[in-house]
Amino acid sequence: MELSLQRLRMLRELHRRGTVTAAATALHYTVSAVSQQLAQLERDVGAKLFERLGRRVQLTDLGMLLTEHAEDILGSVERATLALEEAQDAVAARLTAGVWASVASGLLPSALTSLAAEHPGIQVRTKELAPEDTAGAVRDGSLDFSFVIDYSDYPMPWDPALTRVVIAVERLHAAVPTGTVPGGTIPLTVLAEHPWILAGPRSHFGRAVRIACQRNGFEPKINHEVGEQATALAMVAAGLGVTLVSDLGLTLRPSGVDILSVTEPVMRTVSIAHRAAAARRPSLQFVIEAVRAAAAEKGLGASSALP
Repeated sequence: MELSLQRLRMLRELHRRGTVTAAATALHYTVSAVSQQLAQLERDVGAKLFERLGRRVQLTDLGMLLTEHAEDILGSVERATLALEEAQDAVAARLTAGVWASVASGLLPSALTSLAAEHPGIQVRTKELAPEDTAGAVRDGSLDFSFVIDYSDYPMPWDPALTRVVIAVERLHAAVPTGTVPGGTIPLTVLAEHPWILAGPRSHFGRAVRIACQRNGFEPKINHEVGEQATALAMVAAGLGVTLVSDLGLTLRPSGVDILSVTEPVMRTVSIAHRAAAARRPSLQFVIEAVRAAAAEKGLGASSALP
């Protein structure tokens, strides 16, 4: 019998989530792909591992037994990876990272260029996800690490199984169509009567900005609900409204957009999240150092501890 690590991860997520759809979402696969792989796992084992109860899936006794061993097997793989890295003079590793647009454009180019020069054996692959999804993908094992955010007005819930290291501290600035608002530093209330372009309330960014507006005594009049800062900035440039943009998001700024400081800015930390068991991996530490250096070069450096 040969057990696939990928299929064991899927079985573990099925146990955690209760449905194939939820497991597929957590692992960023299609439902069909997860169903096929789980069916193949049953054929590999030669026994029934789960049964459907309405929309949910319940593991059989053998399924539970294999899930318990899957936790041990996957943990052993991670420990073996660490031991191999520590035993080598030159670190060689392939890491997969969860990113979003402003991090990918604002930090990664210089960080990965520096990393390649100093540690050519380390390869970092990236997968763009919504910021809300990256930490879960690290916990589930589909990512080695991810970038996560935490807002001054809206602290994020945290998984104690993960470790996070702050690599940058950003502030949010007002982005307005050129010439529509006098320059300088403005209170957020100046934007109260303008139409807004903002991410949805379920996103951490959208929720944090709404809370900041409410704290300043108004509800933003949202005409356009969009998820990406680049899209929001393009719409600002077209004169369709105003928004807030982070320091890293400024790299996405098109012409036709004025950037103004806010009297009481929303602050946010950008951190790297990884599984606690991977904390000693040399490759991961080298990546963190490279990203921190890139943030410091932009004036966004931060201490290793959460503020």
